[in-house]
Amino acid sequence: MTDLRSDTVTMPDDRMREAARDAEVGDDVYREDPTVNELEARAADLVGMEAALYVPTGTMGNQIAIRTHTDRGQEILTERESHVVKWELGGIAQFSELQVRTLDGGERGIPTPEQVREEYVEEDLHRPGTGLVAVENTHNSKGGVAIAPEKIDAVAEAAHERDVPVHLDGARVMNAAVANDVAPERMVESVDSVMFCLSKGLGAPVGSVVAGTEAFIERARRTRKLFGGGMRQAGVIAAPGLVALENVDRLAEDHENARALADRLAEIEGLGVQEPETNIVLVDTEQTGLTAEEFLETAADAGVRGVEFDTHVARFCTHWDVDREDVVEAAERVGEALEG
Repeated sequence: MTDLRSDTVTMPDDRMREAARDAEVGDDVYREDPTVNELEARAADLVGMEAALYVPTGTMGNQIAIRTHTDRGQEILTERESHVVKWELGGIAQFSELQVRTLDGGERGIPTPEQVREEYVEEDLHRPGTGLVAVENTHNSKGGVAIAPEKIDAVAEAAHERDVPVHLDGARVMNAAVANDVAPERMVESVDSVMFCLSKGLGAPVGSVVAGTEAFIERARRTRKLFGGGMRQAGVIAAPGLVALENVDRLAEDHENARALADRLAEIEGLGVQEPETNIVLVDTEQTGLTAEEFLETAADAGVRGVEFDTHVARFCTHWDVDREDVVEAAERVGEALEG
């Protein structure tokens, strides 16, 4: 079985398992876990931020950042298909009690600065006021598009003109950095906070990081505790995260494999394939007469797993547990299954 459902399905390699076994640990709530402390320091340095906070998941990291930046009853501006709106169980409403104003980010899922300026709401007797702008890079629902840092800069500039902070859901921002051929810190240069995952393309078994100013991270630490994310001897899971930080450059291999997969799937009659920019391949199944669910059932019977994204859209995701031979063979099996 070739599992292309997500880059979260990767298995830790020997280095990560050894790092977990040998990790020096302490109580992280008391800030006494040296491995977590090292991970947070190195992660902050990687993205050019003052400080960072280790969290169990990317969703928790986003929700911590949103809650920390805002006051209850404010509005958050974000793209209408963004992960924080679409895939986080209404956490913005449940945890932060914010009103969500969504913007159409077009094909690439990034609002324009003009949209931010137009949709900004100033607090008054009748209106809640805009408390945060949230953007996403790479944009999952748009097929892992790698948004250029200049586009993020423009949104941030428009928000900062009105003293509104900007949070970047950068679950796969390292993929965006590699695709744009810039350092990770350049991708987040203009935002006030960023969350990025260690457990996706970087290959760690668990964990994400929230980074920002020292003052912001101090507040976020309290929010993490409130959300139940205060961990104890967390060095055993942070240690593989330290190894994962060394894996940024190898993401280019995943991108190349995604292009190889897309090229071969596009040769299959009836499939419409979006050209990938990173490690996500979106496949339109409508012309085959199959729904995405039916298509994926056929693919699974042929030993290839993906996920449904829409009625006629399936997603495949490359990662470090699959190589070029695996994705070529996967496409061949899918083609044969559809022909049969």
